[in-house]
Amino acid sequence: MRKSGKRVDGIDGLRTFAVMLVIIYHFRPDLLPGGSIGVDIFYTISGFVITRLLIAEYARTGGISLRQFYRRRWLRLVPALLVVCALTAGLTFAPVPGFRHGWSAALLAAGSLVNIVRAAQSGAYSAVTAPLGHTWSLGVEEQFYLLWPPVLVALLHRFSSRTVLLSAGALAAIPVFWRFHLWSDTAAHRIYNGPDTRADQLLAGAVLAILLARLHTASPWRDRLRTWSTRLWAPAVVLLGLIVWQVPITGRSAWEEPVYTIGFLVIALLTVVLLACVELRPDAALNRLLSLTPLVWVGRNLSYGLYLWHYPLMHLLSGLGVGRMLFPSTMLATFILATASYYLVEEPCRRLKSRRRAPRPAALPEPAAGAGALPAAGLAAGTTAAAVPAQALASQDGPAGSAWEKPRELP
Repeated sequence: MRKSGKRVDGIDGLRTFAVMLVIIYHFRPDLLPGGSIGVDIFYTISGFVITRLLIAEYARTGGISLRQFYRRRWLRLVPALLVVCALTAGLTFAPVPGFRHGWSAALLAAGSLVNIVRAAQSGAYSAVTAPLGHTWSLGVEEQFYLLWPPVLVALLHRFSSRTVLLSAGALAAIPVFWRFHLWSDTAAHRIYNGPDTRADQLLAGAVLAILLARLHTASPWRDRLRTWSTRLWAPAVVLLGLIVWQVPITGRSAWEEPVYTIGFLVIALLTVVLLACVELRPDAALNRLLSLTPLVWVGRNLSYGLYLWHYPLMHLLSGLGVGRMLFPSTMLATFILATASYYLVEEPCRRLKSRRRAPRPAALPEPAAGAGALPAAGLAAGTTAAAVPAQALASQDGPAGSAWEKPRELP
């Protein structure tokens, strides 16, 4: 596994596989009936990466700036989305089938509300969101970003790292029980699109981030996690492949109830196995595959743009009468516009994200003896998306070599 700057190549490679599963599924659901789990994989990756970044900031500065977090998220996600929304709204005035409600779809997508509208629909999805119906998943993710960071900040400031880990695990279990409570033959849309019913997939990644940050590099538990992720990544890939190939996630089948109750968590846990292997076993065959340069480059730079553009382009070209060549034509146009979006919109906004004054590292007091804190080496190894300065780690070293602890004495 290579690290490019502050990013892990294997995770970016996994993003490429995930986005391609979704795109192929949208064109050929008969070929990959479970291809929509690419979204589920993205959710778990997002929960993992975001939580890891937040914990790294906490270890580095003694706090988390929610204002800066939301600023960074806005610059990363919203400008490119607004471009797609603007063009979709403009097509309302063009004689193209499928874009009659372009304005309403654009407004709902820009407000991260498509998933809420879809969750409220008990029957077939209406044309109101159709050109940008795929942005339901972005709504779920944005709503998670609004709620999880403040909750994590509160947990970090009030409790030991062990309690933070257990609390995150408990929160991840709640949506599963909630889905069992909601389940009926007419509840599929509500469960599939609801931010409350999909939160466990994001929180599963968050739990892994907290666990890796907590475990010292010499911890026997870290060794066990490394061993089991090495043993289980191949079965996890096989199971995910079988789901993609055989399980119609969004269609009527005998699989519907198990998928919509416990299945979403199972998919998240399988993804957690892959992420743990990527983090802990740089020499594994999985990492060598996911770290191939084309996969890494597309996952890092184009995956978001590919997801944004492919769906409205598919609707547009289909409405214009493109037949057999719909898939290759859409893919070509999607790659062109995703590349343009990256260089003209996303990359300039990324530079804006870095144009802020670096926070002054806070010298944190030594935690109480016996506190369940994250070991310094464990945080450095587990937090590869944001470098933790050695000085900040040293200032937090407690009796057990701890690096992540709240900046006050435990009760």
